[in-house]
Amino acid sequence: MSTQPLITRFLRPRLIEALADTPVVLVHGPRQCGKTTLAQTVKGYAYITFDEAVQLAAAKADPVGFVADLPDRVILDEIQRVPELFVTLKAAVDRDRRPGRFILTGSANVLLAPILSDSLAGRMELLRLYPLAQCEMAKATPHFLDALFSAGFKARKYARLGVELAERIVAGGYPAALARGTARRRRDWYRAYIETLVQRDVRDMSRISALDALSQLLQLAAGQTSRLLNVSDLAAPFQLSRPTIRDYVTLLERIFLIELLPPWHSNRLSRLIKTPKLHLGDTGLAASLLGMDAPALMKDRALLGQLLETFVFQELRRQASWNEASFGFHHFRDKDGYEVDIVLEREGREVAGVEIKAAATVTESDFRGLRKLREASGTRFVAGVVLYDGESSVRFADDLFAVPIKALWSAK
Repeated sequence: MSTQPLITRFLRPRLIEALADTPVVLVHGPRQCGKTTLAQTVKGYAYITFDEAVQLAAAKADPVGFVADLPDRVILDEIQRVPELFVTLKAAVDRDRRPGRFILTGSANVLLAPILSDSLAGRMELLRLYPLAQCEMAKATPHFLDALFSAGFKARKYARLGVELAERIVAGGYPAALARGTARRRRDWYRAYIETLVQRDVRDMSRISALDALSQLLQLAAGQTSRLLNVSDLAAPFQLSRPTIRDYVTLLERIFLIELLPPWHSNRLSRLIKTPKLHLGDTGLAASLLGMDAPALMKDRALLGQLLETFVFQELRRQASWNEASFGFHHFRDKDGYEVDIVLEREGREVAGVEIKAAATVTESDFRGLRKLREASGTRFVAGVVLYDGESSVRFADDLFAVPIKALWSAK
């Protein structure tokens, strides 16, 4: 699987919209996911990157003078490397609140460093860019989220994916990796990416001395993707305390390598599990960390199920990032063993559930968790879907459907 060097990002209309009425727009996401390329598709902006040593040193030495000398419209790339600039940018915006003055890009999540995001509160819009979604690669406008919240899945046939599904999982979504011609070359890219990220960005943001431990922790996290977060299990191989490992997990969250999916809550149920689920930020990264290629993944059905769940979760996150509505993501599990892999809340009101199977068939029992979620959410429940690697989109009840995984990125 390869892709063109430049591919239309579905977040672009949101960026253009934000620049029309907001002085500062920050596009943040993991390194190499396409932030700079996206920002540079907007015409009329000068470009400065803080990966250049001279620009970085100048901005740190004299933030006020640096900002005063900036062009009228400018892209400031890798802004997290100069946190001193946020306060100065705030002062500049307060003097001149014209919209669209600054496009910032960042490879660290400022929401996990509130002092940065708070300094530009009311002046800055945050947009999250993920690695490429499957629908972006297919150049197909997706309709899955709209169909989910309208219970609008129609009977339809799709081609079963089979080994292609494993290939998509291990390829991941990073443009530079996908541009490489073979699976081995993509794996090499991911390994180099992880090494560079840990050695450079983590060193910039934290005084962690045990960088080797951080790399090993990330590999352990890859093996736990789509499972409940278990800090004790992650801490077991290290001579480090649980609080230290928890700090490391937060650091990996901050650079978008992992994501914690919070539990869904309901006053109707008292026996809910309240532990978050751990997901790797991209399945290409996860597969590389675990040394898995597509044939090996097809043979390891348990790991295929885990990585498939993360693959679907990340595809839905990517599609939600440019949708007109806002979505909250959760998982559902209770102490009686009922569970739903992904629970989505639209605009904080409507609830839908997605259960994921690597199998080619679906049975009535596969809906038990979704039925429990429907009971718990009452009139807020819109629909439940079991995604599977089959061919037919089929209704099992008024609001319950079996839908092929390929429907996630297929056009209507």
